[in-house]
Amino acid sequence: MKKATLILALFLGFIPMMNAQWTSPGNGTTYTLDDLVEISGCVSFDPQIFYYFISGDITISANDKLYINRNDGLIYITFANDYTITIKGSMEAMGQDEEHYLPIGMGSGHLRFEDASDPSFLSYCWFGEMNGIQIINSDVTFDTCRFHYFYSQQQSSAVNCMNCDPVFTNCEFYSNEGAAIGSPANGQASPQILNCQFTNNVTSNANQPQINLGPGANDTIRIVNCTIEGGGHDMSGGITIADLMNTGDTKILLKDNVVKNNRYGYNQQGYNLSSVIVGNQFIDNNLETNPMNGGSGISIYGMDRNNKAVIRNNVITGNLWGITAINAFDIDLGTEEDWGYNQIHDNGNGGVIYDLYNNSTCDIMAVGNNWGTSNSHIIEEHIVHQNDDPSLGLVTFVPFVDVDGMNEVSAKAFEVWPNPTHGRFMVEGKEKMTIMNALGQILINQEIDGKESIALPQGLYFVKIGNTTQKVIIE
Repeated sequence: MKKATLILALFLGFIPMMNAQWTSPGNGTTYTLDDLVEISGCVSFDPQIFYYFISGDITISANDKLYINRNDGLIYITFANDYTITIKGSMEAMGQDEEHYLPIGMGSGHLRFEDASDPSFLSYCWFGEMNGIQIINSDVTFDTCRFHYFYSQQQSSAVNCMNCDPVFTNCEFYSNEGAAIGSPANGQASPQILNCQFTNNVTSNANQPQINLGPGANDTIRIVNCTIEGGGHDMSGGITIADLMNTGDTKILLKDNVVKNNRYGYNQQGYNLSSVIVGNQFIDNNLETNPMNGGSGISIYGMDRNNKAVIRNNVITGNLWGITAINAFDIDLGTEEDWGYNQIHDNGNGGVIYDLYNNSTCDIMAVGNNWGTSNSHIIEEHIVHQNDDPSLGLVTFVPFVDVDGMNEVSAKAFEVWPNPTHGRFMVEGKEKMTIMNALGQILINQEIDGKESIALPQGLYFVKIGNTTQKVIIE
């Protein structure tokens, strides 16, 4: 069987003049493209090049279905003008495999799912050079589909969703003029974006991220195991999820993604957002030419303390800013009971390292992370917080993980007793002993060989010998 190649150019030799629109009767009928050629007056077919031409607006009414199966033939679906296929019933469109996609678009046109009565499923479809896909209050799944070269004059994202939870699995979005997937500020949507590739979107270099979402719906927004890679456009960001109008209660899972070479990595902004950010890599998001305008690996910008983020096991490096925390928030980068195990290092601009910038009055727990060094003084230099400006919140980063490994220290290499205590405490061990306060300031730094009696004022302290750190409370 002859393999097909995707033809990107619009066939210009034949543009039929037909009626402007056709609507199915809504009586439960399933229509193929050949059916529409016969009855709609809005579709024609050229058997020599296997092109279906859409030359009018088509509406598949509630309870009806549009069924497209490539089978063994070479099928191309192109829009002769800026016409729209509206699905109010359902649509099933299937290519065969990665060598035999079903090409749709190539020239202009819209695909719109609106208040659809039944779920739609599209697989191995190649959408190209379209004016946009809209999903409004409809159940739609895209599996192993490609979206490329979408225009942005009429729609700011290739796929725009509102009041729905569309599913994207194993899809590719690349070289679209605007964002790849978007949702509005005045609607709610919780897309499920799984195992997808985003490359070089926002080619218009507008101030947009590749994934640009407003407030979530009832379900959690999930972006899992995706790659979001910029193409060198200095205004194109990675991911933004924002609720600037206090619309809903947005839940977010950002897991096992690689976000790199964008203007910024991840921006979470507004009211009532709660995220779990785990196992991601935010690398070299440094294309912003003015660091005052962006460049963070992770930015949490809250309108109130209900902007929450639990951040674990991420790699954050090579960005203009590692993590920026702005205005109000509840950020958990690791607690004494649940270490963060994030690797946060080598983020900076203007010759200065900024691994964590707390630009607010809120405190941040950031215990058990790897800061690229085992020297607490250097870590302190790379964090902006209360120690630099008394009006800012405090970042607690001690104890931290040594650069030699990311394994949690659980075995006690030395003894501390009594603990808690009301005065002195005893330390028994060997090697060099370092005692720090809750601010990470070193109070004692000396060799120990055997037992040592320590007296300090009331407070919380951390005793480190070798690669082991233990907490001591003096009441």
